[in-house]
Amino acid sequence: MNKIQLHQQLMTYLQTQLKNAQVAAKSAHETATNEENIAENKYDTLALEAAYLAHGQSQRALKCQADIDACISLPLANSVKGALGALVVLVDENEQAKYLFVCPVAGGVKLRWQEHTVLVVTPESPMGSILIDKHADEQVNITINDKTHDYDILQII
Repeated sequence: MNKIQLHQQLMTYLQTQLKNAQVAAKSAHETATNEENIAENKYDTLALEAAYLAHGQSQRALKCQADIDACISLPLANSVKGALGALVVLVDENEQAKYLFVCPVAGGVKLRWQEHTVLVVTPESPMGSILIDKHADEQVNITINDKTHDYDILQII
């Protein structure tokens, strides 16, 4: 399994998010500074609201860039234990496999590798936190909505 392909997919996703945030920030800034939106009275708040939106979108763009920076140097060498950059294959009691990619950001993003869906998890997430420092052939369990799910770690790449 090639983690470089997963990493490239993730980086493409994050770069798309950044571009979208930058476009939204620019649009909101243009609305806020447009002459037609100058307040005519104290109740006319369109420009003020657009300025708040522009600031929020700028902050979103900064966060997207920080996410990209966090993933650029993600370790992609084969792992022997659950850590950042590890690709973990779990098997549940029904022999259903789950593919998880441990990353510092972008939790919940789904990537495709061959016929598998790979879910990005962060170490802060419930699923990600149980994988840290675990090894292949160990068992882990997680409780979601008062139901415990048991998994065997089939492989860590």
